[in-house]
Amino acid sequence: MVDLNDIALFVQVVKAGSFAEAARRAGIPSNTASRRIQKLEEQLGLRLLHRSTRRLTLTDAGEALYVRSSDQIDALSEATLDLAEGSRIPSGKVRVAAPADFFNWFELGWIREFLATYPKVRLEFALSDARADLVAAGIDVAIRTGAVTERSLIARRVGSNRACLVASPAYLAARGVPRSLEDLATHDCIATPPAAGRVAWHLDGPDGTVEIHVQGRLYVNSALALLKACIADMGIALLPDVMTSHYVDDGQLVQVLPAYGIEGFELFLVYQGRRQMPHAMTAFIEFITARMVTAGLVDATAPPASSQDH
Repeated sequence: MVDLNDIALFVQVVKAGSFAEAARRAGIPSNTASRRIQKLEEQLGLRLLHRSTRRLTLTDAGEALYVRSSDQIDALSEATLDLAEGSRIPSGKVRVAAPADFFNWFELGWIREFLATYPKVRLEFALSDARADLVAAGIDVAIRTGAVTERSLIARRVGSNRACLVASPAYLAARGVPRSLEDLATHDCIATPPAAGRVAWHLDGPDGTVEIHVQGRLYVNSALALLKACIADMGIALLPDVMTSHYVDDGQLVQVLPAYGIEGFELFLVYQGRRQMPHAMTAFIEFITARMVTAGLVDATAPPASSQDH
């Protein structure tokens, strides 16, 4: 059976005008090119080229083969090049797991910008405060805060954020502004449901980390719900700056005891390790990282070496 690669080489020899030049373009030794054309002639039972020390000339059979195969070989080469170039263009679906409140602080306009930049990419967001199982849920990239413990996953640190105490102006006007951590005992503190007993907040302050026990009448396991309850004048909450900065800026929320909070609230992009990551996924990871840093949503400064787990 004739090898199509040998026919392609024959076409290149004719175009180049010599075995040496065709071999150079193909990245093979000149004598190898000559042997392959000789083998092609034997398989066809036809002489394709007249060889001389000065030049190569086509026989009638060689002319016929060249005319009938040249365009097809060129078309195949062009198609292969198009596919190779196309594989480098980001395309396809990227499924993203993110917190329920993600689009409260990450502007949808930025997503519009990404989709305009990469028209062949489709984004699919699964928004939930529950920690997604990337394999079971078919997730390509997860946006997570806190430590990433799954050893099978790659965690790319985007940066850190600070969590702070916030309340609405109306709540503080009605209940008073706390002047010390001890004052929190007399306030409604909105928090996630405690595993047992009272809620304990571990706050970084001027004298290091302090544990303070708080209580309230509303507990909810959604950060977005905590934020909405806080805006609705229902109490004091401990939330990341990335969630609250917009509401502090427009006056809907006020920082309480600003000297205290949680430092180094780490944000990661998490994904499964792949030998060849899809270009669409790489483009999304690079874009979202750059957007968060340039918008000041996170501090990209590396933490001390002792605290870097990933």
